[in-house]
Amino acid sequence: MRPNKRDELVRNALQVFYRDGFHATGMDKLVAETGVSKTSMYKHFRTKEELIVAALQLRDENFRTWFYQRIDALGQTPAQKLLASFDALAEWFQEDGYRGCMFIKAGAEYQDKDHPIHVQAAEHKRLLLEYFTDLARAAGAADPEKLGCQILILKEGAIVSAVLLKSCDPARDAKAAAKALLGNALAV
Repeated sequence: MRPNKRDELVRNALQVFYRDGFHATGMDKLVAETGVSKTSMYKHFRTKEELIVAALQLRDENFRTWFYQRIDALGQTPAQKLLASFDALAEWFQEDGYRGCMFIKAGAEYQDKDHPIHVQAAEHKRLLLEYFTDLARAAGAADPEKLGCQILILKEGAIVSAVLLKSCDPARDAKAAAKALLGNALAV
């Protein structure tokens, strides 16, 4: 397969993994849904796990690019951007086919902390934590590391709640909590 065919395989596999999960998606299903033979798949990926890591890397790049751009469009100051992250989440939650966070799923399905899939999922969360911490620092938070962690926890909780709960508005509710935390962090 040419490199663009490999990229197409990863993009298509990403969609299948997101929709159906990692363990529930076998190579036969990937062959049927991507139109790529097993032989061709194994030329680029020795195992399904290698393909999952490549799909997670693509998802990380795509999600963070989209998320950061939406936050920049929705907020002007660092403090506004921290809060705007929840407005961006609300948009995502309304998308057709929203099924939660692929990295939360990956971490749950591959719980060994040293497994490459778990490592990739954890790296995505680390990069988001770094982003929120940098915004908190730029906003003038007394303890930017703590506020960055708190914002990330609210974000993650909102993502899970948007999948599992229909009785609340997770993005709005998390934003309200973040506003209170931000107010406390800036008042100190």
